[in-house]
Amino acid sequence: MQAAIRFPELSPDLVSITIFGIELALRWYALAYIVGILIAWRLCVLAVRRASLWAEQTPPMTPAQIEDLLTWVILGIILGGRLGFVLFYQPAYYAQNPLEILRIWQGGMAFHGGLLGVVTAAWLYVRRHRLPALPVADLVAHSVPAGLLLGRLANFVNAELWGRPTDLPWGVIFPGAAAQDCPGVAGLCARHPSQLYEALLEGAILGALLLWMVYRRGAFKHPGRVTGMFFAGYGLARFLVEFVRQPDAQFVSPGNPLGLAWQVGGYGLTMGQILSLPMIALGLLLVLRSRRGAGR
Repeated sequence: MQAAIRFPELSPDLVSITIFGIELALRWYALAYIVGILIAWRLCVLAVRRASLWAEQTPPMTPAQIEDLLTWVILGIILGGRLGFVLFYQPAYYAQNPLEILRIWQGGMAFHGGLLGVVTAAWLYVRRHRLPALPVADLVAHSVPAGLLLGRLANFVNAELWGRPTDLPWGVIFPGAAAQDCPGVAGLCARHPSQLYEALLEGAILGALLLWMVYRRGAFKHPGRVTGMFFAGYGLARFLVEFVRQPDAQFVSPGNPLGLAWQVGGYGLTMGQILSLPMIALGLLLVLRSRRGAGR
């Protein structure tokens, strides 16, 4: 085996206590959700308090409305993320075991489903309160990458969603039988730390780009531009990382070792790539629309 990095001794639990024989734990993944939502809330509040960032010096929401929207968004993340995982990745299993859909604590959330949940929740809120849709979408979109960064770091701590086998020097030897099940690899199997790739691309780089657009380039004054850049940026980052990310086990078979959800003649796309293409297309459409000076 070539040079590789052994996975550090990390526990998925930040703290764990036992009360009356019941173990209660705060997991890094749950903490990532909580902190990510709090950061998004503060970024949105800071943005609406700076009227100069917005067209006609008019923010689309008040801080109080942001707090109200937060409840809707949290429900959208949980319900959308879970239903997305069920429908996109394991529909047959959950069709036979419908009660397990409710067992969110066992894991199983899909970002694309969570995104649809947030979009649906925000759209319902905007319609109910008659708010300008695109400026609100821009406000929410610019705050999301911080949560993505923390979520992917939590995936790494949990030693989950790792990448395909690699002999690159920064490959990581993840623990567990599944991570070490690498046909054709002698000895310990090192894999791409795809969680860290996504944390960098979807979180740090995309987040920095959106903040630069908002605070240095006046992007909020062009409704849809920030949302479009978020969709296109996330979709492109996820599409690229999918080339080195290990696909979900249900898509892998002896005749399909790459786990392609759609293929022709041995070439195709993973489920993550299929779901990312509409995001890229929609994002580019919104950016182009904003460049033509479309209104709210």
